[in-house]
Amino acid sequence: MDIFEKIKNNRGPIGQHAKESHGYFTFPKLEGDIAPHMTFRGRKRLNWSLNNYLGLANHPKVRKADADAAAQYGLAAPMGARMMSGNSNFHEQLENELSAFVGKQDTILCNFGYQAMVSAIDCLVDRRDVIVYDAESHACILDGVRLHMGKRYVFKHNDLEDCRKQLERATKLADETGGGILVITEGVFGMRGDQGILKEIVALKSEFKFRLFVDDAHGIGTMGHNGGGTGFEQNCQDGIDVYFGTFAKSFALTGGFISSDEQVIEYMRYNMRSQIFAKSMPMPLVVGALKRLELMRKHPEYREKLWEITRALQNGLVKAGFEIGVTNSPVTPVYMNGSIPEATNLIIDLRENFDIFCSMVVYPVVPKGMIILRLIPTAVHTLDDVNYTIDAFSKIVHKLKSGQYMADKIASV
Repeated sequence: MDIFEKIKNNRGPIGQHAKESHGYFTFPKLEGDIAPHMTFRGRKRLNWSLNNYLGLANHPKVRKADADAAAQYGLAAPMGARMMSGNSNFHEQLENELSAFVGKQDTILCNFGYQAMVSAIDCLVDRRDVIVYDAESHACILDGVRLHMGKRYVFKHNDLEDCRKQLERATKLADETGGGILVITEGVFGMRGDQGILKEIVALKSEFKFRLFVDDAHGIGTMGHNGGGTGFEQNCQDGIDVYFGTFAKSFALTGGFISSDEQVIEYMRYNMRSQIFAKSMPMPLVVGALKRLELMRKHPEYREKLWEITRALQNGLVKAGFEIGVTNSPVTPVYMNGSIPEATNLIIDLRENFDIFCSMVVYPVVPKGMIILRLIPTAVHTLDDVNYTIDAFSKIVHKLKSGQYMADKIASV
């Protein structure tokens, strides 16, 4: 079959609905300053779909640092890959400050978080090594594991006994191949909001020989006494061998970083293909990240405000009778039961009649019959935002249960 014909005949589970969903459910355009209230289709909406945990995206000092750096350096500098001609004192300063922040010896900057995870997995293991990973890992981990030329074993989400079982299998195989074992999980799982069982996995090192790689995209800046991540939250940061943090969440930026022992990071600098063969991170992003990190360290009240809003939102939802699962992070999923057409109509009602914008998750991401509305609280939301949202949700769930969102009552957008 011709490749283009194959594409035309199979648009993918989400792409098959592109014509109906594009611009509203998928690829929506949120306009205006990044804030809890933004414009969608010409009207202000209360927005719970921004990864701006600490409210730094539109912070005046951040905006000034970004603008000044862009004016001074432009987006071209430094030109070239880090190894060849794209290094700078600012890049190294940011790496050093991040290392201190997360309690590791050294750090490597990465242009994009998703790309970095895929490439880091490829860099750390070879065909003799065995990967053991959590079943609900983010797509960037799954793609990195999928490209691994050796064996991999998956354990049930946050299931310690199944993790132990897979480590037993991995140990047996690694003994035969002469390879090592890399366990991969997340600090905070971005869909359901639960923390990974990091402390329990670290404890397994007394029984098995392996290295632990943690993707803490949602944990950096939000978790731990200093915002240094979920490892600090669980008092096991030293047991995390390779730590990944993104700039796309609490930093409200682009890019990411990987921190580990000095010799590991040196190895990655000279062997991680996505960084060796890619242009260096532009100077305004590096300078901007430095300013954001400074504000994180100097202003713990931003994180405290985030958690005040998070607790008010989550406690209020539970008090109102909603199911939010086992989240123990700011990520706030609200679970409902209904079909995809019902979910579609619910979201239209929520946006058009209540002016609330939030993410909807349905099959095939979650089982059929389940609807998840995912809310991301930030330090710049208010208690009024929280109370209004809980009241609106109480009204839409009543409509859902009474059948007002059924397929024969499709709303137009």
